[in-house]
Amino acid sequence: MKVVIVGSGYVGLVSGACFSALGHSVVCVDSNEQKIETLKAGGVPIYEPGLGALIKTNMEQSRLAFSCDLEGALKGADFAFIAVGTPTRQGGSEADLTSVYSVASAIARTAEDGIVIVTKSTVPVGTGEALEGIVRAARPDLVFAVVSNPEFLKEGSAIEDFMKPDRVVVGCDLPWATEKMKALYEPLRAMGVTILHTGRNAAEVIKYAANAFLAIKISFINEIADFCEAVGADVSEVADGIGKDKRIGRAFLNPGPGYGGSCFPKDTLALLATAQSHAVNLRVVESSISANDARKRGMGNRVVRAFGQSVRGKTIALLGLTFKANTDDMREAPSLDIISSLQRLGARVRVYDPKGMEQARQYLRDVDYTADPYQCAAGADGVVVATEWKEFEHLDFVRLATLTKHAAIVDLRNILDVRKVEAAGFELHRIGTPPRKEKAAVQQQGPRRLAVKADYYDESTQPNAANGAVRAGAPLPVAIPAQ
Repeated sequence: MKVVIVGSGYVGLVSGACFSALGHSVVCVDSNEQKIETLKAGGVPIYEPGLGALIKTNMEQSRLAFSCDLEGALKGADFAFIAVGTPTRQGGSEADLTSVYSVASAIARTAEDGIVIVTKSTVPVGTGEALEGIVRAARPDLVFAVVSNPEFLKEGSAIEDFMKPDRVVVGCDLPWATEKMKALYEPLRAMGVTILHTGRNAAEVIKYAANAFLAIKISFINEIADFCEAVGADVSEVADGIGKDKRIGRAFLNPGPGYGGSCFPKDTLALLATAQSHAVNLRVVESSISANDARKRGMGNRVVRAFGQSVRGKTIALLGLTFKANTDDMREAPSLDIISSLQRLGARVRVYDPKGMEQARQYLRDVDYTADPYQCAAGADGVVVATEWKEFEHLDFVRLATLTKHAAIVDLRNILDVRKVEAAGFELHRIGTPPRKEKAAVQQQGPRRLAVKADYYDESTQPNAANGAVRAGAPLPVAIPAQ
């Protein structure tokens, strides 16, 4: 089948490469001529593990091509995928659908009968209906369908997510288009992948609901991490304990500096805006957004506390810039808030990231870029790990300790081996557990004494507030911390 994908960004490139690997003929179209020329020459404008090799293989086998000519690409096409950006509207919280609508109009001008127009872009519910109206107005006699086929690709593991997904969601209200979509995804279905067929509106909601739920899960474990620090518990043990519950699951229960990237921040805002336009309150989603914003803003203060309550005049080495590992994406990265906060408080910041340095230059000012973690740490007053790159887990911490002025590391991702780091002489500050010396102090104090308040007593026991005896079958006494 012939597939045209309009938009050669993250979603479009990954989808195009993977559809071609499934045996389809794919043309990725983009208006950016420089990007298309780079792709034709074998370059890849984004970092995603395995993507370059997959593109190269399928180009060599003539299943994947790149073009700026949408009209030419649409000749004989079975599908036209829309995979352009839907950023937050300037000055608001709604998704900006300008590019989506523009692409729909362009497709309508030259599409042939039987075309299935598929939205891969993340769009608010009702967008499919709007696109249908745009195409129908331009070509009243065209036989076409508009289908919602949301993507669930995680940056850093996108190819595996496409080829071995938890499910493929196809939102379609026309039987003939549903059959074409079945044929498109038949190679995956044959491998046991679940193809979930829904109404178009439901598919559009599924994408936003999934991202909002994961964002809520992250915000939840971050707040539980703060609670664990206050009571002397280890949040990793707590996460393991609740994650074993099949109703909850362990994924996305890793505390950190807050979520970022191109999806969760804008998608939760867009979902909230759409709900408000329909007079629906999504208070849990709204609270998650507020909690995450506060989380990212507060990370700078956490670093300051670890380095002696002041960073004025100090040099801080920050390892990791991207919003997560295995990507070069800097959009909404927590590191941006951390660096901004430290700079406001008078610190000099040095940075290093395995893949994000070039992208970071578009966002950061007045920082020192370094070639590796050791150069970053040399002469620094402390080290902060802000992104969970595997490279940082395997550093030579003894060497690192000889380079820094003060042996302190703030691990905002809980990826470092506590024994190795402390054996090298570092004081390690982690998320969701107090520093070891504070934990030891709490353990030495022992449990707090409890006074017991009982509401019902068995008269034969001559109870009092000290023994807390209760009548058989009565509610248990309430334990109140002693003042």
